[in-house]
Amino acid sequence: MKSLLLVIALCGALGYALPIGTDGLISDKDMAFAKKYMENYYPDSENTPALRSKMSDTAIAAAKIREMQRFFGLQVTGKVDANTLEVMRKPRCGVPDVGKLSAFEVSPKWTKKALTYSIQSYTRDMDRADVDKAIEKAWKVWSEVTPLTFTRVDDDSADILISFGAGYHGDFHPFDGPGGVLAHAFVPGNHGFSGDAHFDEDETWSKNLKGTNLFIVAAHEFGHSLGLDHSDVRDALMFPTYQPTKLSKFRLHQDDIESIQSLYGPPSSAPDTRLLSPFSDLCDPQQTFDAVCTLRGDTLFFKNSSIWRKTTRRKDIMKGYIGQYWPDLREGIDAAYEAKEKDTVYLFKGHKYWASKGNVIKPGFPKKIHSLGFPKAVRNIDAAVHDERTKKTYFFSGDKYWRYDETTSSMEKGYPRKIAADFPEAGSKVDAALQLDGHLYLFSGSKQYKFDSKSKKFLGIKNSNSWFGCE
Repeated sequence: MKSLLLVIALCGALGYALPIGTDGLISDKDMAFAKKYMENYYPDSENTPALRSKMSDTAIAAAKIREMQRFFGLQVTGKVDANTLEVMRKPRCGVPDVGKLSAFEVSPKWTKKALTYSIQSYTRDMDRADVDKAIEKAWKVWSEVTPLTFTRVDDDSADILISFGAGYHGDFHPFDGPGGVLAHAFVPGNHGFSGDAHFDEDETWSKNLKGTNLFIVAAHEFGHSLGLDHSDVRDALMFPTYQPTKLSKFRLHQDDIESIQSLYGPPSSAPDTRLLSPFSDLCDPQQTFDAVCTLRGDTLFFKNSSIWRKTTRRKDIMKGYIGQYWPDLREGIDAAYEAKEKDTVYLFKGHKYWASKGNVIKPGFPKKIHSLGFPKAVRNIDAAVHDERTKKTYFFSGDKYWRYDETTSSMEKGYPRKIAADFPEAGSKVDAALQLDGHLYLFSGSKQYKFDSKSKKFLGIKNSNSWFGCE
């Protein structure tokens, strides 16, 4: 069975002691739990025997713990501490976070576009009609962004079999009772469980958030059924732990969209990019941008309904549409900035603005820009940028700019000021703004002007699209 390259197969065990956190409050029971967790989700790789000849078992264990902590965005200590244990105890998917696809030369995927599925058994917690509806909706999440179709059939001839079971349920990977592992799935391939998804009947499944929401978990597992790995992006559907979300607020994250489309491509009915802001024209020397901002370490560039995402996690520039992140703003935005201390991105369009955590709009938005203290004569914001050091935000509109104190939520006295007076090299109009690594970038037309964030000293000028390696 292990030779079948199942996505949930364990690649090895941690046969050594785990480093304990410096607080000294971790019990033997907690350490046994942590050891089992690491064996299941961060197993040894094929390189581990070679590493053992160079590193001590304790050093290897610490490296594994650091790997897990980096994946979940924790403080990287290499030790089992209280915060690490807290994450380990969250309900999650049973698929390992690393290593399970390394045996494949390429990512596994289906070689056909029309797939079938069959529900082999049902949970006692929900009406059958509600289970059918949740499963159908979960497949729709993926069919909307790929050329794949999913059709239900009533026998075991289906490509993907879906079932509920408790404990040992026939695949040599037993469930662990309430909490812990909620479900697991198998990658596509030439084996008996190809694409199948199993759900732990010991959980309390529901069509809402009063129990474990079946739709959210199923949509995640079906990502594995189609060949996806776990994502380290916290708001992504393919993040390993269960993230209850109001169904009315559910949006497939751009990271999920890009991952699934890297396997199957976009849907055949995808908009013709030539009719929008053509991605192929990114290196046009006259390229301009409507807005630029950071988002959790990435940099986003906006133009009309299009968006480019520059990330340190990939060499290529990711491309998409604003509507895939924020459906209410699919036609484009005027300005954007990130307040990292609040983990919030603010988006401006016309006389309104939105606050978004990840790609989820916060309750109470949109609001009018005048609630920030702008005079009624200001009809829109052209650009915005946040200074992390001073906690001040600069807003540009027309030939003036304002400075807003995020701490006191008020406009500062002495503003607005003329852009040309303080940033003469950039002229009198700013289209987009960005602060990164201690530098302030003001975009005007097809040019960007670089300043020192603290002294406002002018440092140089480049084309706006120089960020993409364009000459």
